[in-house]
Amino acid sequence: MMQKKRFVRTVCVDTPSLTDNTADDQRLEKSLMDELGGEEIRVPLHVLKHLPSNLRLWAFQARAVLFKDRYSWILVDLLDPLSATPVLGVAIDIGTTRIVISLMDLESGQEIGEKGFDNPQAVIGPDVLARIHYSHKHNGLAELNHLVIEAVSQHMAALCKAHGYRKQDIYLVTAAGNTAMTHLFLGIEAFEMIKEPYIPCVNIPDTQLARNLNLDINENGVVFLFPNIGSYFGGDLIAGILYSDLDRKKDPCILVDVGTNAEIVVGNQDWLIACAGAAGPALEGGVSKMGMTAKPGVIDRVWIDPESGDLAIHTLDGEKPIGICGSGMIDLAASLFLSKRIDIRGKFSKPACKNRLLEQDGIMSFILVDETHSATGEPICLSQVDLNSLTSSKAAMYTILEVIVKNTAGLDFGDLHTFYVAGTFGSFINPVSAISIGMLPDIPLETFEVLENSSLGGAKVLLNTPGAFERIMKIRQSITYIELNVNQEFMNMFSGAKFYPHTDASRFPSLKHQP
Repeated sequence: MMQKKRFVRTVCVDTPSLTDNTADDQRLEKSLMDELGGEEIRVPLHVLKHLPSNLRLWAFQARAVLFKDRYSWILVDLLDPLSATPVLGVAIDIGTTRIVISLMDLESGQEIGEKGFDNPQAVIGPDVLARIHYSHKHNGLAELNHLVIEAVSQHMAALCKAHGYRKQDIYLVTAAGNTAMTHLFLGIEAFEMIKEPYIPCVNIPDTQLARNLNLDINENGVVFLFPNIGSYFGGDLIAGILYSDLDRKKDPCILVDVGTNAEIVVGNQDWLIACAGAAGPALEGGVSKMGMTAKPGVIDRVWIDPESGDLAIHTLDGEKPIGICGSGMIDLAASLFLSKRIDIRGKFSKPACKNRLLEQDGIMSFILVDETHSATGEPICLSQVDLNSLTSSKAAMYTILEVIVKNTAGLDFGDLHTFYVAGTFGSFINPVSAISIGMLPDIPLETFEVLENSSLGGAKVLLNTPGAFERIMKIRQSITYIELNVNQEFMNMFSGAKFYPHTDASRFPSLKHQP
């Protein structure tokens, strides 16, 4: 009886006889091809070496660990059908700031555990550009590659150990990241992608043997990295499309992943249009003076207390505040605007802010948390410089959305069935706040759906669903990628979006009902 279609399958091989002297490898190939619906499969040398004795020891049955590449199926390994040897896979989100790995049971499809850690390449440079420049130096590429491969190997081993498994039990790895992170993970030169005409070395990496990447898993294990479209549209977005089923939707939907860049896909089962543009560094931890990545003590939510009118905060793990992350900044800007502490230009109002304003070197700052309530002993402030940066970011975000939805796809925001918000940023963002500052369009709240880590989600889908491989390649082929050239029309639209919420207030009717 055929099992649920996963990458691990039990196969029965025809026994040889005097009237049927077909070679063992051909018998195995035939059984596997029957199992795979006639598709071609490659049997590697390490399986062939002991195939005769193994088939006879196992009564011509076996557990086949399978995977795919662009050309055919791969027989990763052949195992005793009666053994209790676990067959595990690992899905990876290769984030610029943070890497997350998920350990999966490939036979049951169940997730065993998940582990996140800071990308160790950050010691070289906080962003993609710095790392690519470093990679162009002598031994720079090798150093960056070693940092990420060693860290992933160590954390995979630790995750296995924590759940009673061995790293040798990992046979398949699927990973998704932006184009630069994909190149650095593979140890491939990335410098040309930041020079005109911005060409990556590879868009569709082949499935690789893990040992060729120095990834410490089963000696026969393989690694697949999601393909990218170009230098600024990576495999993490293709993984997001897969995870959200955007390529299967009947009605048009949109997927937005916000970081240093805003990466956007709009479409349905018939068409997909994508673009990437600068959403602004104010949303990326560590760039503004108070912006930081989410961790205990970081302010992730801000709102107006309905009784006192003061601003209230929430910190991760309930600890004393140490700073504020991107979603907290959006909440803060929304609260400041709705309480009239900033005007439509995004400038502080002294009468409304009262004693919460502090002037340093001619720059005004709003004191969100004073030094007595801060874990650092210093006030946590939002300066006018940071607020200006956030204003530009939200304007860029809205303008990019308007360009791709209205000007390119010919739709209105109201035509979107679902608005997916992805990534770490999407896990925390409050759509009401984003609408209030004019960052996201004013559409019904039920339209928004948070996908959390869609890059990791897509990698997990592939481990559980062999048919997803063809979908990934079809998604890549079907995407029309547009360049957001900074032309006069774009700049005019951008200028209008730099007001709160917009120069055209009629676009945000829900704000009339705000306190």
